[in-house]
Amino acid sequence: MIETSTPLLIPQLGPLYQTLAPWAEALLRFFVGFALVPHGLRNTMGFWPSTGVRSHSLAELAKQLDDDGYRPGKFWATAISVTQLVGGPLLALGLFTRPAAFAIFAFLVVANYERWRVGGYFWNKLGLEYTVMWTLATLYFLVHGGGPISLDRLLGHQF
Repeated sequence: MIETSTPLLIPQLGPLYQTLAPWAEALLRFFVGFALVPHGLRNTMGFWPSTGVRSHSLAELAKQLDDDGYRPGKFWATAISVTQLVGGPLLALGLFTRPAAFAIFAFLVVANYERWRVGGYFWNKLGLEYTVMWTLATLYFLVHGGGPISLDRLLGHQF
């Protein structure tokens, strides 16, 4: 919701902001969650093989993780795949929002470290510029939950 003590530049738009705020939050949650799915499909099932990543199957992802020092690679590959392919849609739908956001947030903190180690800051150098925004958006849902337009709210729970 819009902070009511915040002065608005055009106060007459206050009711519009109040109406749009939950929809904007739901839209952000939807795209933050579902944006993980293509990554999971690419890294674990080989979709979009020409995108330049090193792994196109769960076994290749496990080997890459072992090579990068994340051992055991099979465990971490499975954890990453479940986070992307299950946690992402759960976050997008606002179902078990906080647990899903926690798993995604933890995954992205490590991803940010890797992006910084490999490419520094800028996204076009494989840096963390893109993933850090994704991480902060996930942190928002970890703290705030699914919001008024979520399956959590519909089911009467606020995870």
